[in-house]
Amino acid sequence: MAQQKDYYTVRYQTNIEKLRNVLNDLPPFCREFFRGIENNTSILTRVNYAYDLRLFFEFLTNEMEDFSGLKSNELTLDHLNMVGSTHIEMFLEYITFYTKTNDDTYKEYQNSECGKARKLSAIRSLFSYFFKKEKLEKNIAELVEIPKIYEKPIIRLEIDEVARLLDLVESGEGLTDVQKRYHQYTRTRDLAILTLFLGTGIRISECVGLNASDIDFDVNGFKITRKGGNEVILYFGDEVRETLLDYLEERKNVTPLPGHEDALFLSLQKRRISNRAVQNLVKKYSQYISPLKKISPHKLRSTYGTTLYRQTGDIYLVADVLGHKDVNTTKKHYAAISDEQRRKAARIVKLRDDE
Repeated sequence: MAQQKDYYTVRYQTNIEKLRNVLNDLPPFCREFFRGIENNTSILTRVNYAYDLRLFFEFLTNEMEDFSGLKSNELTLDHLNMVGSTHIEMFLEYITFYTKTNDDTYKEYQNSECGKARKLSAIRSLFSYFFKKEKLEKNIAELVEIPKIYEKPIIRLEIDEVARLLDLVESGEGLTDVQKRYHQYTRTRDLAILTLFLGTGIRISECVGLNASDIDFDVNGFKITRKGGNEVILYFGDEVRETLLDYLEERKNVTPLPGHEDALFLSLQKRRISNRAVQNLVKKYSQYISPLKKISPHKLRSTYGTTLYRQTGDIYLVADVLGHKDVNTTKKHYAAISDEQRRKAARIVKLRDDE
């Protein structure tokens, strides 16, 4: 268990360093803001807020005449009082598409309505904090409408696609010659990872953070650290059990690098596998099974959630297993399945035989 704590501690400390670095580019009053929201937000949320606020203040000082001649880290609360709802609306329009040049590198950026809403959330949080502290005359950010986000349908694998995906990982048939050369070394590991996603609905960060010592085969369960740092036990079925045991047997022949001895899933470099590596392996296999769907680890999690809901009809169970704090989040994603089933039932029942 100590090794898992080390992993999450390292990740936490990395994000703390990121936040501190970005704070150097932000107005001094932002330090008070981030201290004030520390107990109610995760470190990842605060890091994302910092990036979004940096972009907002750069926009004000570079694009708005009212703040020209100033640098972002020179702004004061008096300047924040000068910001109007129009400034924020112009910012949201600006980030639809904008360019930046850093060290002679030209880059283009775009934001969807979802990205705009997230950035507005950071701005709203900042204004709300200082308005409650009576350091702002009014909370003008509340006057800005949140961009309307259109719900996208859940992308998931169907039952036959799941079976074909696992068959592909086992056999390697259809892979390129280059992929097959690596496949002989990673087949057992990749099968265990994909089966774990499809059989438990685990998040990618939870999967990467797993340690061998977290697994208890006596109860077919393993301990994970959820968002927010709380620890829970997830249970798995016999199919997951078999693939994990096969992988652990093969793993005995690998000597991990120092500091990675207890990491469950190892890369070919004998260190804890990374998020990017897991994303790549999911993409590699799934593109052969369902080329029109962009399948990611999160889509495999959705596949599990859909299967569990269809078989149990218990939205609260799905929310609990997936680790959703609010069951409404679960309903939003899976309620459509109930509607689909009801429509199917309506078509099945015939009141009169066709003549």
